[in-house]
Amino acid sequence: MYQQSPGEITRESLVSILEIMHRLAAPEAMPELLREILEVGKVAIVAEAGVLWLLDRNSGELVMVAPPTDEPARISTGQGLAGECAARGEIINIHECRDDERFQSAPISVPEFETRSLLCIPILGQDDVVLGVMQWLGAHVGQFDRHDEWIGPALAAEAAIAIQHSYMTDELLAHAILEQEVAVAREIQISTLPDEMPIIDGYDVHGHFLPTDHTGGDLYDLVVLEDRLFMLLGDATGHGFGPALSATQMQAMLRVAFRLGADLDEAYVQVNNQLAEDLPDDRFITAFMGFLDPRSHDVQFHSGGQGPILHFRAKEKQCDWYSPTSFPMGAMGLDSTDGAMRLTLGSGDILALISDGIYEYTALDDSQFGEDRVAEIISNHHTLPMAELSQRLVDGAFAFGGEAPQADDITLVLIRRLPE
Repeated sequence: MYQQSPGEITRESLVSILEIMHRLAAPEAMPELLREILEVGKVAIVAEAGVLWLLDRNSGELVMVAPPTDEPARISTGQGLAGECAARGEIINIHECRDDERFQSAPISVPEFETRSLLCIPILGQDDVVLGVMQWLGAHVGQFDRHDEWIGPALAAEAAIAIQHSYMTDELLAHAILEQEVAVAREIQISTLPDEMPIIDGYDVHGHFLPTDHTGGDLYDLVVLEDRLFMLLGDATGHGFGPALSATQMQAMLRVAFRLGADLDEAYVQVNNQLAEDLPDDRFITAFMGFLDPRSHDVQFHSGGQGPILHFRAKEKQCDWYSPTSFPMGAMGLDSTDGAMRLTLGSGDILALISDGIYEYTALDDSQFGEDRVAEIISNHHTLPMAELSQRLVDGAFAFGGEAPQADDITLVLIRRLPE
């Protein structure tokens, strides 16, 4: 029986996958990008061929777009293995196609070899909406294993980004007005936020996002990856569609990198370097990214231009401030890092990641809310649930600003270790 070598994805395959990510900001090239993702997948998954189906939003049918043909095949959702994969939204892995009645009733084949193994991966967008299906064809029995079922969704996630960006851009161009650009940019921002807060034993976790009318490039992410909490807070320079797209591009690259086994240092360098190639010279992204181990209570992080980072120590009722560990993401290339910073959360401690929309909230007299007022609110109300503390900080900034309008996105991520 054919077996793929065990172990994590190779560094070369990881770099190849990340290199595609920076091109996802060019949605007009979606068909070419999707075919490139298939080619990369053939190497990473070790398959003889790949087939791509996209959902036609008008008819509800799946249309085969790769390999290209003069008259693309069309099937209904639920028809054939691709249709079943789309209907269920789940991976289908057939180890021996000759023994599978579903395959025999609607075989998938390409010239030059007989398909003996088939791996079907759904392409899922926001809220797990099915956008299409990727199929990998193998010439050997049992060719696809759990390693491939792990890599496949990462490749499908890249395809989903290209598809969704294309749909959003088509909508933007159809309306061709500034208001629609703002609406699409805000939709991108909102779609990246967690639907619900992750549940971590012994911790109270909360994220809050309040955009301005003109929309900037703020985002945050909170997700459990292999028993650790991944935390991200980012802010792309500028306002409108472009910064929102850049911020989601960074988030997507990080998600893919971690899913494929990269550690924090390697992901930081690789994603930074890809952004440095992709972004214009006057654009960058400030970003905090880190992991919390809820068993040891250790936080490991990098902060590219994002700061200050606040650690409230409950026992001493004192705030420790951490400056950024490096320059903003995408500002220039990196060969390596000095290693991630570390801190430990004691009983009752709070890690506060707060964007400059709070710190730099400006009153009519040009004074700013500042670090001291943030520290005072956290010190006075650190025992509240983090959702309430977050609202206290927002209310405090607005009360300080008075009649001055909100000039920048406000984003907060608060992590509290509950008292023992």
